[in-house]
Amino acid sequence: MLHGINESKFWTGAFYNEGSFSEDFFDKLKEECGVFGVYGHSEAASLCYYGLHALQHRGQESAGICTSNGADFSYHRGMGLAKEVFSPEVMKNLTGHNAIAHVRYSTSGESKLANAQPLVFKYREGDLAIATNGNIVNAPEIKKRLERMGSIFQTSSDTEVLAHLIARSEHDNIVDAVKDALNQLVGGYAFLITTKDKMIAALDPNGLRPFVMGKLGDSYLFASETCAFDTVGGTYIRDIAPGEIIVLDEQGLRSERFAVAEKKAVCSMEYIYFARPDSDIDEINVHTARKRMGRQLAMEAFVDADVVTGVPDSSISAAIGFAEQTGIPYELGLIKNRYTGRTFILPSQELREQGVKMKLSAVRKVVEGKRVVMIDDSIVRGTTSLRIVNMLREAGATEVHVRISSPPFMNSCFYGIDTPSKTELIAAMNSVEEIRQKINADSLYFLSKNGLQESIGSVSAEYNRGLCTACFDHDYPTDISGSAKAAKGEKVTNNK
Repeated sequence: MLHGINESKFWTGAFYNEGSFSEDFFDKLKEECGVFGVYGHSEAASLCYYGLHALQHRGQESAGICTSNGADFSYHRGMGLAKEVFSPEVMKNLTGHNAIAHVRYSTSGESKLANAQPLVFKYREGDLAIATNGNIVNAPEIKKRLERMGSIFQTSSDTEVLAHLIARSEHDNIVDAVKDALNQLVGGYAFLITTKDKMIAALDPNGLRPFVMGKLGDSYLFASETCAFDTVGGTYIRDIAPGEIIVLDEQGLRSERFAVAEKKAVCSMEYIYFARPDSDIDEINVHTARKRMGRQLAMEAFVDADVVTGVPDSSISAAIGFAEQTGIPYELGLIKNRYTGRTFILPSQELREQGVKMKLSAVRKVVEGKRVVMIDDSIVRGTTSLRIVNMLREAGATEVHVRISSPPFMNSCFYGIDTPSKTELIAAMNSVEEIRQKINADSLYFLSKNGLQESIGSVSAEYNRGLCTACFDHDYPTDISGSAKAAKGEKVTNNK
């Protein structure tokens, strides 16, 4: 036994699914999910495989691919990374010219194989497969209503709600049935749906989740991020519009609407943290936006120092921007070990601290005797910030000034990001000065909301482009159900 823990569970990694410990030593928000689709390519499954590799940062719990040859489905899902789930033997059996694929981190539903996507169903019009990025806020209420009407759910994933709504629609035409179903949903979502001969892509009316369309020769591609197109040699065409549904079949491609576009509210955390820096969202490059955040931080909260360093990987762009604006040299003061695999927090404090050092190291010769500005993208609970600040001090830093390239994260997300309850968010329960003391920093500053918005910029006025900043200001772009709020420890007094 290890500190009272079942040793067999310890060494087999069983704690990964037990909830008591996190798989990551870093106190970071968990990615949502990633979707990838191919229509009209003889190597659809292979393209999906490489697309999932490009989107692996969006989810590491499970992966799946479903293909169609025009008559039948072939599909495979498994727990783990894409490279672990898809062997050469598995890939040989995934035949067809159309395919949808998914990598998952469970923001809704348990982490188990039954919830791995794409989810595959049979209904009166034939086979149906669905892959989703995001979260359906009113799924619990819809599920209860459907269960009272006789529906039997096979998973705990909110995605299954859509399949039941499609099956219960009065429309026999699949496109009309999907529209009917989507109009009953509230939330942030990007759906890829395939039948034996059709592929359907749809984005929520606020455009909360990133969703793009591309081409590879005569084939069409869909993905959560543009970086996946670069990986497979595809070309970006455009972002899918809020409330838009795109249908691909033998008649070609057509764009329709299932809902009027609301005020666009792209998740600001995509720019701050989730998306890969080589991706573009609304034609804005993520790396460039993060550099502007760093520059803005420097203008809002300059501090005299010797070295600027970023917490790898998502904060490096902002750190470069801060350094360029101030003239303070940027250095690799923190190094991430990329070969530790999917580890988990160990039970004792001593081993917990050792685990952090397995994942991240301070470069003593860079920070020793120096005043250091440490740039990070967010502070969630504050535990990791404290460990990193102390790590820099142990390596000889004389001062550690923390600058965060986002406003204080004070509210739960209901649109596909796995956030702790409000009471666990350090910024919701403490002032900036109190946080500074808790993380042992010499100074602390969060980027202003206006500074964030200006840094990201705007290019798509046609859809009243904006950002979802609810995690900072509690201004949610949709209604939030009482059950969803209660699950996150929010007071159920106002449905907005």
